[in-house]
Amino acid sequence: MRKGIALLFTVALLPAQSDHKVTKSDIERWMTELSNWGRWGKDDQLGTLNLITPAKRREAAALVKEGYSISMAHNVLMEKAVDNEGPFMHTMLPRTGGFTMDNYNVSFHGMGQTHLDALCHASYEGKMYNGVPVDQITAEGCLKNSVLPIKQGILTRGVIIDIPRLKGVDYLEPGQPIYPEDLLAWEKQTGVKVSSGDAVFVRSGRWAYRAAKGPNAAFPGLYASCARWLHDRGVAVLGGDADPEVIPSQVEGFPSPIHVMTLVAMGLPLFDECDLEDLAREAAKRKRWVFMFTAAPIAVPGGTGAPINPIATY
Repeated sequence: MRKGIALLFTVALLPAQSDHKVTKSDIERWMTELSNWGRWGKDDQLGTLNLITPAKRREAAALVKEGYSISMAHNVLMEKAVDNEGPFMHTMLPRTGGFTMDNYNVSFHGMGQTHLDALCHASYEGKMYNGVPVDQITAEGCLKNSVLPIKQGILTRGVIIDIPRLKGVDYLEPGQPIYPEDLLAWEKQTGVKVSSGDAVFVRSGRWAYRAAKGPNAAFPGLYASCARWLHDRGVAVLGGDADPEVIPSQVEGFPSPIHVMTLVAMGLPLFDECDLEDLAREAAKRKRWVFMFTAAPIAVPGGTGAPINPIATY
């Protein structure tokens, strides 16, 4: 009997095979199973930001003990590289009447600038979040699910999940997936359980790798099977130091499953290309993995997102 119990316990600890081998048909099914369409009304454009309640904001504000803030934005990449095909362009303009002025030109949906993905950034089978058809995207911008509904800003509890620290390395390797059991192991190690309304930032060490070995076109990140964990935990915001998901996706026929399942099915906005190195060091120094998170995008009517400077405050 004891042997049988031990065997069952051992099997229970093993990761489910489906967690490591997701197919396109799995994702097609999850697009329905993990959907938040209609959850907050047929006209909702905030998605999982609805999970950030006044009580959640008060909880987040109460985390501030030192008044010490840390930026999670990487300095924009100005040079063209394999991970920065559309560099940020900064041009100085002629001085006029004693004033110095300049011009910014950026295509921010890339791997070189920290930015927010609004819900209209992705679609699936002709629909955006909450069933909005893609014909609601015009030459003037997105008529629904744009960045504009987020202009009041985001304030909630932030959680950093430092996977390289969990695994005892400086950074993950390009294309290395992060599985649900890794997220669970971090919760167990730190004693911090992600809860409804949290902003979760998953460090893979992308910027540490780039500093040590140079740019790469593959990136570590969440594997597709993490989508159910995000949904079940009630994550309101997801961020990563590359795209939050592993690239290539390792799901045949589906190149960006986390983006599609979060933005389209769940209505969960993403923060891409965050720099989590300073935050990871400060969190480890304090052994505090939670903080007050704040961010507010520029108010662009119809915009698919915005360059952004997310802030963690202890």
